[in-house]
Amino acid sequence: MLELAILGLLKEQELHGYELKRRLTQMLGLFSSVSFGSLYPALSRLETAGAVQAVDTPPATPPIPATGSLSGELAAFRTRHGAARGGRGKKVYQVTPRGEDLFEELLAADTQSSEDERQFRLRLAFARYLPPEARLGLLERRRALLVERLAQARAGVRGGRERLDSYTRSLFEHSTESTERDISWLDRLIAAERTQQRRNRPPGPRRRPRPRGVSTTAAPAPPEFPSTPAPTATSPAAPAPSRKDVHS
Repeated sequence: MLELAILGLLKEQELHGYELKRRLTQMLGLFSSVSFGSLYPALSRLETAGAVQAVDTPPATPPIPATGSLSGELAAFRTRHGAARGGRGKKVYQVTPRGEDLFEELLAADTQSSEDERQFRLRLAFARYLPPEARLGLLERRRALLVERLAQARAGVRGGRERLDSYTRSLFEHSTESTERDISWLDRLIAAERTQQRRNRPPGPRRRPRPRGVSTTAAPAPPEFPSTPAPTATSPAAPAPSRKDVHS
């Protein structure tokens, strides 16, 4: 979990050890108890794996003050030059391409679990690096877990109302109210995520507009007439009788 947080912060900006610890505490809060005794070994492991590299930066040199005399400015220059030669720069840590790949692997591997409070908050802090469906799944799984916990807490309060003293009962009630607020917070996040996904969804094929005055109904089929049978090849017809034959 610590490696994931380190890679996520270094992915945004190179940092030295003191600043990295401060960012872990400031942004996540849950790492307030991380000591340098655990931070630097984690950095060393990541550096050995090729995920992080340490770079020495030159020491900062103070500007030369204007003394108004040549001898005074020369003395100030010598002092400044000596401090620059003897000073030590800060070692900053940078994430490597291998480290970016490892960060994505760790983040994707952790998205299936939402039971641990610290792990969920850590993954949520870097949720912008997850695919949209994975982000939505992370929020929905966490909400389902809290709904189950809320039902259990309410059942415990109802079942032990008579035998619990006021202080213990107030703890149950506080836990119930906190869980309800967390569920409402997750509902807002889920709604915002779904809205954003709908906006980013590519539009479907548009229907071509129908020209004005053109009917969409099909034209009626022409009536069918019985076809005239074609003459068949039979014996020739008898010739018509002549006038002479008629009068005779």
